[in-house]
Amino acid sequence: MDTTDEAIRFDSNGRCYHCLHYEVRAEREIHRGESGRRYLEQVAEVVRRDGRNRPYDCIVGVSGGVDSTYVAYLTKQLGLRPLAVHFDNGWNSETAVMNIKNALNRLNIDLHTHVMEWEEFRDIQRAFFLSSVPNMEMPTDHAIHAVLFEMAGKTGARYIFSGSNLQTEGILPRSWVYDHRDFRFIRAVHRRFGERPMRNFPHYTLPGLAKSIFIDRVRFVRPLNATDFNKEAAKELLQSELGWRDYGGKHWESIYTRFFQGYILPKKFNMDKRRPHLSTLIASGQISREKALDELRRPPYPTEMIEADIEFFCKKLKISRETFDRVMSEPARSYEEFPRWGFLSGGPFQFAAAGLKRFVRKI
Repeated sequence: MDTTDEAIRFDSNGRCYHCLHYEVRAEREIHRGESGRRYLEQVAEVVRRDGRNRPYDCIVGVSGGVDSTYVAYLTKQLGLRPLAVHFDNGWNSETAVMNIKNALNRLNIDLHTHVMEWEEFRDIQRAFFLSSVPNMEMPTDHAIHAVLFEMAGKTGARYIFSGSNLQTEGILPRSWVYDHRDFRFIRAVHRRFGERPMRNFPHYTLPGLAKSIFIDRVRFVRPLNATDFNKEAAKELLQSELGWRDYGGKHWESIYTRFFQGYILPKKFNMDKRRPHLSTLIASGQISREKALDELRRPPYPTEMIEADIEFFCKKLKISRETFDRVMSEPARSYEEFPRWGFLSGGPFQFAAAGLKRFVRKI
């Protein structure tokens, strides 16, 4: 990490707060070796018991990426009966689609796919691009969680197994993002820059979140924090056993995410997400600092893909190249310019979150 994170701080030994915070969290949240195996078996026992007499005892979100595919694999290793849930926002790569199909067929896991009404979702994504707020992935991230909550409620499967984990995703500057749970903010951005009504967008509000937690008693499980999870080793296993194929960079299973993280973020916002991703792998001991620095010397996006992907992005969102260039040259807008619940900076959502943490069991 460097000072592109405006909030970065260093101690007297030159170590930044990201590393220090990671070490604290790792000691508390990561269970390795035999301890992790025992921990997962205990969790699986609870999930199996609570899921008796139901068609599925857990939900697993799948994208075709490494983390979610490996979680699907783990649920079967633990003897669970998962329902895989995928949110199709219209930007899946062919590789991601084949990864989902191949893995779930071999694992004998049922799949529910929520296909977003494209004209509406295009308008929402277009609004976020025109808004110049940095976290343009908020609509997708929010909708994914809304669909997962919805399917947990419909099936009675209280446990959502997530690929989110500390060992490959433990570092991300708060100055770079805004919390995707804030639906008030998403709606405010769309109202200002969108053109179509938001009718079918999967979402939840604070009361809806409270219902999922307190009434439906939904719990997120993060099994990768209870394994000796190594990205490269996981890829090899998935390739040999599930017919999985690599798609390139982190989260490049989505064409939108690939272009947003690899081109728009570093060029418009001066945010290179390779920095926190590689920093996490250094902190978890999966790569050396020298290897990470060597990776950062390369361009964040393949030069030969830029023009073709800009053209594809503009065509898919129905914006002109002139509009694209204009927005890319505009300064970033602050999240504070829009109505919001303020999850990360105070307000009712922050207060509610503090209380919810006492009830939500996370792994």
